[in-house]
Amino acid sequence: MYVSHLSLLDFRSYEAADVELEPGPNAFVGRNGRGKTNLVEALGYVATLGSHRVANDTPLIRAGAQRAVVRTRVVRGERASTVELEITAGKANRARVNRGQLGRARDVLGILRTVLFAPEDLGLVKGDPDGRRRFLDQLVVQLLPRAAGVLADYERVVRQRSALLKSLRGHRAAGRDPDLSALEVWDARAAQLGGQVLAWRTALVRSLQPLVATAYEQVSDADSEAQIRYRSAVLPDGPSDAVAPEELEKLLAAAVEEQRPQEIERGQSLVGPHRDDLVLSLGDLPAKGYASHGESWSFALALRLAAFRLLGGGSEPIETEGVFWDPDHGSDADPVLILDDVFAELDVRRRERLAELVVPARQVLVTAAVPQDVPEALLGARFEVTPGRVRRV
Repeated sequence: MYVSHLSLLDFRSYEAADVELEPGPNAFVGRNGRGKTNLVEALGYVATLGSHRVANDTPLIRAGAQRAVVRTRVVRGERASTVELEITAGKANRARVNRGQLGRARDVLGILRTVLFAPEDLGLVKGDPDGRRRFLDQLVVQLLPRAAGVLADYERVVRQRSALLKSLRGHRAAGRDPDLSALEVWDARAAQLGGQVLAWRTALVRSLQPLVATAYEQVSDADSEAQIRYRSAVLPDGPSDAVAPEELEKLLAAAVEEQRPQEIERGQSLVGPHRDDLVLSLGDLPAKGYASHGESWSFALALRLAAFRLLGGGSEPIETEGVFWDPDHGSDADPVLILDDVFAELDVRRRERLAELVVPARQVLVTAAVPQDVPEALLGARFEVTPGRVRRV
């Protein structure tokens, strides 16, 4: 698939912008702070309903405007789909497909698939677990769009359950016996939803592991093997085989019951997917704290390249037996690959290796402050970006 057109209205720094894109490499070049990343951020948002730069939508709306609109035309095979997203501060976002009625933003998930690599991805290796959990969940949603509803419901249940735990802690501090009946209802719902989230994440990690190891070897000269493992209090060693959501639900329910006194005492939910982590290792050592800066960059690249392969990128088939998504993506399935200000951070050798790996993709979007930072094979269609303006050169 590829994006043939991008239109922005009051998105970030753009009052208005219209860009015609080409299959293959597209390079956005301009000095820092001129709006290059805003363009690819908009496409990433269409694919995931999230930004790789901020946690909420408010900064996406141009200062002084009430809403932002992103329109894209996505081509897959012989079919083109027009997607319009309306982002409104303080209100639910809405979406339209092929000039239909405005509906839920979630309805557009799955039309466009992207894999975006940016300097912020160094946090996947060096940062806190929430970034790695978000990496897994966004990939789950691209593979199975209906998972977005389950993930949102689980987050809501955890918030409400945590609020109840704080209330119960207050009752106990005041010398009153807390009524646990309401908590038991939330416990059951958290275990049910959490079991499904655990099943998706652990299946995803099993499929990603060999792809990450291969990608790391391709972009790095290091002797150590890159490994990933899902860490959970419910499954401390990470499952080597698939575990049914129903079994995971039972394990979560038992763990929650065991931790209930501590949870009430601390006023927060201590067990569940919201506390888990994706452990990254190089050989026998954890990547966080031990990997060099170059090794950390290579690991972050390997995670994104593995995601690209799992989403249908590349010509070689991969093992997908027992996965939760449909492995038959059909023709022209390559996700759009976005490299946001990446090459300036890489040495010449890594630039060349990365270019070799990504140039066969159906569409690659590159941003750079200096044209010389981009390997010649990826310059392709070139756009000059100045404040509020994008011009084909």
